[in-house]
Amino acid sequence: MLVPAWAPAAETNAASQQLHALFAEDWEHTMERSPTWASELGDRRWNDRWDDLSLATAEREHQRTQATLQHLLSIPRAQLSEGDRLNFALFKFQTKLGLEEYRQRTFLLAISQRGGIQTADELADSLRFESVKDYEDWLGRLGRFPVLMDQTIALLRQGVRERRVQTKITMKRVPAQIAKQIVGKPEDSPFYKPFATFPAAVASADRERLAAAARRAVSDSVIPAYRRLQRFFDDEYFPACFDGVGAWQWPDGTNTYAFLARKFTTTKLTPQEIHDLGLREVKRIGDEMQRVMAQVGFKGTRQEFFHHLRSDPKFYCRTPAELLTEYRATAKRVDPQLVRFFKALPRVPYGVEPIPDKIAPDTTAAYYRVLAADGSRAGTYFVNLYKPEMRPRYEMMALTLHEAVPGHHLQFALAFEQGELPKFRCYGGEGAYTAYIEGWALYAESLGDEMGLYDDPYAKFGQLTYEMWRAVRLVVDTGMHAFKWERQRAIDYFLANAAKSELDVTNEVDRYISWPGQALAYKIGELKIKELRAAATKELGAKFDLRDFHDLLLKSGAVPLEVLEQNVREWLGRMKAGR
Repeated sequence: MLVPAWAPAAETNAASQQLHALFAEDWEHTMERSPTWASELGDRRWNDRWDDLSLATAEREHQRTQATLQHLLSIPRAQLSEGDRLNFALFKFQTKLGLEEYRQRTFLLAISQRGGIQTADELADSLRFESVKDYEDWLGRLGRFPVLMDQTIALLRQGVRERRVQTKITMKRVPAQIAKQIVGKPEDSPFYKPFATFPAAVASADRERLAAAARRAVSDSVIPAYRRLQRFFDDEYFPACFDGVGAWQWPDGTNTYAFLARKFTTTKLTPQEIHDLGLREVKRIGDEMQRVMAQVGFKGTRQEFFHHLRSDPKFYCRTPAELLTEYRATAKRVDPQLVRFFKALPRVPYGVEPIPDKIAPDTTAAYYRVLAADGSRAGTYFVNLYKPEMRPRYEMMALTLHEAVPGHHLQFALAFEQGELPKFRCYGGEGAYTAYIEGWALYAESLGDEMGLYDDPYAKFGQLTYEMWRAVRLVVDTGMHAFKWERQRAIDYFLANAAKSELDVTNEVDRYISWPGQALAYKIGELKIKELRAAATKELGAKFDLRDFHDLLLKSGAVPLEVLEQNVREWLGRMKAGR
């Protein structure tokens, strides 16, 4: 019988009650302090507010986090059950991480080409508009938008003072994003989108009143706020941005990047160790690519094969609509395979939708938006339809396995359904445990082999392209941020080793520039999961059940990699003991 490490104790004592009271109090405070995240999770109590981004509030929250850590440490850990000792350890890990991150001042980097206040309207896509109150709440946010803008500008201005800024090569994409918010008519604003249609439950008189109020709010609050941002960005922020690339340019940037590497990988690996690991993985995956090239009978070099893949029209769709149809068909091929590999499947479904047009040119091939915690909104697998002639069919399966199922959607939806876990474990952890979250999704890509979904050599090469992509990240992310690589060197290295299009490669490299360290998590996490699976298979032999192994990994929720390894080791001990 599988007894998961997260199983609750049969009874609670005073220490456990104190611990869970702290968890509940802190979660409630987190939701109130992060109303946009609360809204995305389906908690609608603060739907008329934005987050408070002021510098004074950031300092107060830092002090509160210090007090929270002291409160936690006052709880007698020895008196807790095994499950609560793990909860204690994870809460301590996240709290200390937050304290250290505040000292690194990364919150001053409040905007990038991948998002920020210039894309704040996208929150509406995560919300329900079913009643008059839902629309009035959005009007409340529109009315408060100027305050959010002023706070964001203050953060960026402080970043200029402290020399914690972005780089010009990525920030030159932002003015066009801001310009799309400065519309001639309020009805053309993406913030007005919820008022374009109303459900039957909203009376006609209310519709007219709400729509008129929305037009006024967009005209009087939203558009002028973006004009202020445009002036500040052009006059102050962009000129202060770095000409070169890399976190090493920040004050104490070498140590900040080393912290970000530890944060995103949840390991003690140094940038040099990660860089060297990346070089080894690039070599290994490159050898596998050569075998696939031989399988399809290609006689040229790998670069010539890459050119063939990038240029042959048979590998590409002609229109965005055709591309979206193929993505949806690919997702439908995966779903029936899941029962052979997983004991538990989530109740909440997922959808496949296009990435919004205004950000599609500047973002990656796909991403996943987490479902609402209350089940009111399905998970969404967003796919990029911009320039379909540069988005190859042979990558679709690997991308779908990563972003949808058995990757992010299965992972998040199952975690959300573990009611016995504290809320900070069910719904939090995305920022703290990226190596687990993205490592699982990259591991999910490899399951396509066992599922029989890479049924032609080009689809398999697509999976290797995506795995190579994650290995290349280890090299170029550390290269730019720790070893002073120039942007073009990173692009050239990427193009030399992966078949991805130049558009995708450029967007990816720019993502690494503006989000240091995050891209390291994927490969580090995947390698740990594969290592643990190999060890479990060897130790248990015929008793190894892959579905049990997957159950263990997913139902624990997001955890640091060392905790994941501990969970697997304890499970192996129970299995070998016959329990």
